[in-house]
Amino acid sequence: MTATVPTDPPPPPPISDSSDPEGRVELAPGAAGSDSRFVNDDLLPVPVESRRWTTYNFAALWVGMAHNIPSWLLASGLVTLGMDWKQAVFTIALANVIVLFPMLLTGHAGPKYGIPFPVLARASFGLRGANLPALIRAGVACAWFGIQTWIGGSGIFVLLGKIFGGWAEASRIAGHPWTLWLCFVLFWALELAIIYRGMETLRRFENWAAPFVIVGALVLLGWITWKAGGLGPLLDQPSSLGWGEDFWKVFFPSLMGMIAFWSTLSLNIPDFTRFGAGQRAQIWGQSLGLPTTMTLFALLSVFVTSGSQAVYGAAIWDPVALAAKTDNVFGLLFALVTVLIATISVNIAANVVSPAYDLANLAPKFINFRTGALITGVVGVVIMPWKLTATPELYIFTWLGLVGGLLGTVAGILIADYWIVRRTVLDLADLYRPGGRYWYANGWNWRALAAFATGGVLAVGGSHSAPGKGPFPENGLIPFLRPLADYGWAVGLAASFLLYVALMTMARPQGADAPPAHRSSA
Repeated sequence: MTATVPTDPPPPPPISDSSDPEGRVELAPGAAGSDSRFVNDDLLPVPVESRRWTTYNFAALWVGMAHNIPSWLLASGLVTLGMDWKQAVFTIALANVIVLFPMLLTGHAGPKYGIPFPVLARASFGLRGANLPALIRAGVACAWFGIQTWIGGSGIFVLLGKIFGGWAEASRIAGHPWTLWLCFVLFWALELAIIYRGMETLRRFENWAAPFVIVGALVLLGWITWKAGGLGPLLDQPSSLGWGEDFWKVFFPSLMGMIAFWSTLSLNIPDFTRFGAGQRAQIWGQSLGLPTTMTLFALLSVFVTSGSQAVYGAAIWDPVALAAKTDNVFGLLFALVTVLIATISVNIAANVVSPAYDLANLAPKFINFRTGALITGVVGVVIMPWKLTATPELYIFTWLGLVGGLLGTVAGILIADYWIVRRTVLDLADLYRPGGRYWYANGWNWRALAAFATGGVLAVGGSHSAPGKGPFPENGLIPFLRPLADYGWAVGLAASFLLYVALMTMARPQGADAPPAHRSSA
């Protein structure tokens, strides 16, 4: 497969950005053409006048997404695995500082060009090749949507069952009470009803959901502190790992798992930053919102989990199960509302927006944003999400490790292409037009595919499970790659980044960079 090298200089891009103080680029009307294979209204750049999200909007988005039950399970799961509260908080804080950097790098294209993630991926993978990372991201998001919806529905089931009684004894369907399935379906329908109203509704919901969830977490902390007789017992729970070899064996795969938790958003953050008023809004909003709130929430989680160990003699890592131990009806209702808001807040923003755009990119003529959201909801139900959160080992090491390795590989290619190969300069019209500079060889850039395959194998090829703790062989899928498995996200990102840059440098294909006439201020 060979690249096509243009013999004539390409025409100047149909953009108008010279007068914009933020350096934002806008597509001239009709410049993208009308090829329905690659264009619909949801994939076109957001007009400059519609890019209105401020620093607060981005910070509130992250507060709403960070404060949810699965991220709580991350921190409390580390305590369950043997860490003390200082070790768990250190691991999570470091992971979120690390993952912030690729988040900001890929997010840069959003305010500047107004494009979603699958369109950005066309620059590196090709107009058709972009479907590969888009479908990987969509598949992961569908699985996460199912996990979050199951957790939310289970929370409603537990708390309402505690209030009304007898729910757990209801007749069973597929091994679970029908009342649990009812809660699951109702919660699923509520989520899709909100997302159906569009991104502006999501922005307004996140603005008030974020502070409410913080209050709910603080109330749970206050309750367990009162039950434990003060903060002392919460902080006195020792680490069973120490700071020696046992700790580091758990630390590195846990660190990669924590990074993998948000590695999904490090790819598709342009889906949100494309609505940003400028680079300052997305940079400050994300920097203030992600690492600070995740660390605070981790602190609350490990305090509460340590407190449950002091009060009940065992660490209860599920906040819903812990809240259900109270007999106060008002407390149960408050916990119920908090679970609803927290889960909806993250699930819609993190796990529906992305696959909706990704699926629209697959078949723009037939799938728009709303249709993509409905498909996500259906797929999220059929992946049996209740199995992925059965144990901390399966949740953190197996699921998050595999996800992190694959998505880190894609992130490495996107960052290398946008920042190193193109130096943030894109031809907007050609991102939607077959035969342009991002068409490569019939819509595919084999260099990106080679970098993805190599990085992916190195990142996840050594995936393994503890005996009886997961689906992978104890010696790894590819035994000699097992030493790399605990560093999957970092290995995938670094390997794909370096290989992609090398391949694009050795043979500059059509679209490798833009000529000076196409450059615009960053």
